[in-house]
Amino acid sequence: MVEKSETKHCQNCKKDFTIEPDDFAFYEKMKVPAPTFCSECRMQRRFAFRNEWKLYQRKCDLCKKSIIAMYPANTTFPVYCHDCWYSDKWDAKDYGMEYNFSQPFLSQFKELINAVPRLNLFQRNSINSPFTNMVGESKNVYLSCSVIDGSENVFYSKFIDKSFNIIDSFSTTNSDMCYENTHVDRNYSSSFAVLSRNCIDCRFIYDCINCKNCILSANLRNRQFVIRNKSYSKEEYFNEIEKMNFDSYKATEEYKKEFSALKQKAIHKFADITKSPGSTGNHITNSKNAEHCFETHDAEDAKYCFRLVGGKQLYDLDYGGINSELIYEYVTGGKNDRKVMFSVSAFEAVHDAYYTDYCSSSSYLFGCSAMRSKEYCILNKQYTKEEYEELLPKIKQHMDDMPYIDKGGRMYKYGEFFPIEFSPFPYNETLAQECFPLTKEQVIKNGFVWKDEEVKNYIPTKSISDIPDRITDIDNSIVGEIIECGHKGLCDHWCTKAFKINSEEFQLYKKMNIPLPRICPSCRYFERISRIEPLKLWHRKCMKPGCPNEFETSYSPDRPEIVYCETCYNQEVA
Repeated sequence: MVEKSETKHCQNCKKDFTIEPDDFAFYEKMKVPAPTFCSECRMQRRFAFRNEWKLYQRKCDLCKKSIIAMYPANTTFPVYCHDCWYSDKWDAKDYGMEYNFSQPFLSQFKELINAVPRLNLFQRNSINSPFTNMVGESKNVYLSCSVIDGSENVFYSKFIDKSFNIIDSFSTTNSDMCYENTHVDRNYSSSFAVLSRNCIDCRFIYDCINCKNCILSANLRNRQFVIRNKSYSKEEYFNEIEKMNFDSYKATEEYKKEFSALKQKAIHKFADITKSPGSTGNHITNSKNAEHCFETHDAEDAKYCFRLVGGKQLYDLDYGGINSELIYEYVTGGKNDRKVMFSVSAFEAVHDAYYTDYCSSSSYLFGCSAMRSKEYCILNKQYTKEEYEELLPKIKQHMDDMPYIDKGGRMYKYGEFFPIEFSPFPYNETLAQECFPLTKEQVIKNGFVWKDEEVKNYIPTKSISDIPDRITDIDNSIVGEIIECGHKGLCDHWCTKAFKINSEEFQLYKKMNIPLPRICPSCRYFERISRIEPLKLWHRKCMKPGCPNEFETSYSPDRPEIVYCETCYNQEVA
């Protein structure tokens, strides 16, 4: 075991990064070399393999039915609908290739993935959610992403677990009847709630816990009948909210401005970390030793992870982890996996797999795509156990002796995740563009793929100026209308320029007394995430005068918020 940290030079961004002794111990356990990309560049590389929002109408290449897919019609590989992809009408082993020691391994793998059929959408045990990608064990999900664990009736949202009747929300768990909730747990009938939990019938609240009937308030604990952090009697409270016109779009826009100013003046804990000893990052709950992790819960001994849901001994994993162990450099979906490395979308029950793509219920795979219930395969070709074990070390050595060089001159020996240029998606349609935005010129210079936005000639049937101000004045006739987006495509939010309100969504607006939106779901999403802290950490000091404490935080030094260490925060708020 290496007893000292080492400084490496990232071959992508050219910046120095540090590998700690615990990192070396993990790499030794996994029998992989230390990375040559820094953690941020590794995350960017994985995110480039995840298209969450861009959906296309096309035909299934097997049954020829019209389908919704994350791939357009002009892909180099076949795309199958859910029924065809899971059927016995084809076998991924039919695409098996003999390993060629005269070519780099990754060149051969690229040839394989450009031939093997791909699944139209990543969905696992989901019902009635045809216009949604990256969903598992949920029902009635519409234009949302990363919705799991029995969620139902979810619209235009992301990171939704065990929740119901959710619209325009982000990172919401165990909640019901919520609109524009961000990083909340166990909320009911609440709108515009941020970093709050166990709250009922609240609007425009920040960092509130165990509250009921609270409005435009921050840093509350166990309170009821509060407006602008001022307590009222029950009768006074309801008299006041009668005057506030929450059903009015114009009034709501003014309250949103007031709420934004309120949040800036509130006290901010340096990180949202709850019941997670030894953890650093942000938005971590019920975890242990989760370092430099974000959007993580129920995990143990993890590092450099994002949207991690359970699991232990995990490095560089994004979107997965349920009941999984010993995972490294992996993105999207894993469940009940063990010892999976450098892979994309292992659905479940995959173990001892390297460089795989959309495999499930399989083991002992190297360089395989779309394999189901298989074992001892290389480049989708079947081997005996003895043949596999004899060939595997030779291939790893071959990857070091004949590395793949990408279009940007970056070298890929054994132990590196796939080059971004292998992604089936244009860079600007992936999560990488969302979190690590590049210009078209930068994308092309790096050797990645850029796709120009397709011209959409929607003809609105409803101008936003024609929509009544109050939700109480709007009836079901609005359902199905083509409403112009207020941004009219003049933003950088992947604006669709027009949108519709469906029946289920409209009924929720009515029930929650929420005015109809005036911009499209894509613009609403990007406005929402612009208010969320980035996936980075800065070393800072507590802002309370006289406090010497220091910490790692996602609040950059140039932000306006008041940021306290945990001790000072608890003294002021708890």
